[in-house]
Amino acid sequence: MGARIAFVHTVGFLADEFRKLMGEQMPDADPFHVLNESLLQDLLRGAEPANVYRRVVDQVLLAADAGADIVVMTCSSTSPGVDIARKMTSKPILKIDDPMMARAVVQGSRIGLLCTATSTLAPSTALLQAHAAMQGREISVVPAVNADAYQALMAGDRQTHDRLVLESAIALGAQVDVLVLAQASLAHLQTPISGRVSVPVLASPSLLMEELKHRAQTP
Repeated sequence: MGARIAFVHTVGFLADEFRKLMGEQMPDADPFHVLNESLLQDLLRGAEPANVYRRVVDQVLLAADAGADIVVMTCSSTSPGVDIARKMTSKPILKIDDPMMARAVVQGSRIGLLCTATSTLAPSTALLQAHAAMQGREISVVPAVNADAYQALMAGDRQTHDRLVLESAIALGAQVDVLVLAQASLAHLQTPISGRVSVPVLASPSLLMEELKHRAQTP
């Protein structure tokens, strides 16, 4: 049996997405999934972030205590809780966007950050700036938040969601050196967006899987 990898989710469909990705790309691994939808829901309702992040820490530590070799937090909005959890366990904890943000800051100084969940903007901007600082680079972040697209997705209207995201991406892509899709729920639009803009378009799941495969193969 390969590496035991825990995924902590706040959106149900991402568990299915990562089950599929792990089965296709890391069939020898031993993954398991933890889902707590209340975390993101409460952030979007305006709950005190510190209280939500405390619960994020609880979920991450539960996954670590279950024997995970690596814990992955798949929610961009709750990623500040990971910084706290990292101080409380020796197990490696990855934010889903870590590999993507590390790639983005070397591909351009003006980075477009496309979100649909309003709660994603601040932590994703901070994560970009942190990776830029680690690599000694100066960047500027150009954000675009399309909350109507998020509402459409939550209502089950993926067609409207995708149309709104594509419109935002085209407008943002004309202003930046690289375009970051700041939520895993946008990843399926990477190819169509790439066909409509002239800059690199980055999405987190594929880059995360590359990182997980690398870590699983490293003694």
